[in-house]
Amino acid sequence: MIGTIVYQLTKNLTEDEIKKGGFQDYFVDHTTGIYPTSASGSPYTAASMQSKGDPITDLHEDLAAEQKARTTYDNILRFCDDPDVKDPIRFLRQREVVHYQRFGEGLRICTDKLDSKNFYAFNPSFDKKCNKKNI
Repeated sequence: MIGTIVYQLTKNLTEDEIKKGGFQDYFVDHTTGIYPTSASGSPYTAASMQSKGDPITDLHEDLAAEQKARTTYDNILRFCDDPDVKDPIRFLRQREVVHYQRFGEGLRICTDKLDSKNFYAFNPSFDKKCNKKNI
């Protein structure tokens, strides 16, 4: 959705608007095509998607990712005055809040099913003998 918004906002830019908006470096490399980067210009990589194969670790990573996305949407809303941009960003922000809540529920369920004395001492998806309740 973000890529679509960026495309819609940039597809009809004039050369002067591109220069005035500081968009010329991006334009030289990508015209107005969608090339996901951070605000600092770092290209998107799969390195931002963390997975350890441990449900507790991965759920904490998922929770953090949802909060990072929510913060990004909050920051976009601080700088934006276009309702055609703000409305979908608000939708995406609310979706991150709901995802955070669901991942939190998943973490609670996961930890409830583990031996509470040991749930940080082993990987429940790998070290099955450590899990007395066998999730």
